Amino acid sequence: MAGLFITVEGIDGAGKTTHLAWLRDRFEARQREVVTTREPGGTALGESLRALLLRSEYPAYPETEAMLMFAARREHLERVILPALQNQKVVLCDRFTDATFAYQGYGSGVSLERLEILEAWVQRGLQPDLTFFFDVPVTVGQQRMGTERERDRFERERADFFERVRAGYLERAARYPDRIHVIDSTPAIDVVRKSLERVLARY
Repeated sequence: MAGLFITVEGIDGAGKTTHLAWLRDRFEARQREVVTTREPGGTALGESLRALLLRSEYPAYPETEAMLMFAARREHLERVILPALQNQKVVLCDRFTDATFAYQGYGSGVSLERLEILEAWVQRGLQPDLTFFFDVPVTVGQQRMGTERERDRFERERADFFERVRAGYLERAARYPDRIHVIDSTPAIDVVRKSLERVLARY
């Protein structure tokens, strides 16, 4: 039984967290050992970098953000993701490199070519086996986030930023259709999960 690396992506408010929990339960019900993690984060260093990146009082240049994301990712790969895959576990990761391309690349204007260089250096050819992009219009994502909690620095970005991020995700999905599956996340949860099951039937 081989390890399986699945990532979930989407703009803020797309419902990633809810569906990630369901994915975990689904694989555990099939007697698979699951590691659930996130980016940026997943390690002590990664969580420290996450705290810095998400705090509005420490805004960084987009290029700095991108390099910090990949630094955290290298630690994450070495300490969490690769060991889990080598032990035939299912790794479910809330965001991965597609998010860096979408947010720092398409959203903030960092050169995609430079991101590709960092991707090749840090990941050494490793890509997720499967990526779900939960797609919602920006207005829907904003409504779902609501006003009950304080938003982090990225969640406070303007709507046009999220439009660029969403467009970036969709462009990535068109470029890698065998890996990235676009899931319409606007319907009821049970409808979304039927879409997930259709993709997961082969795993």
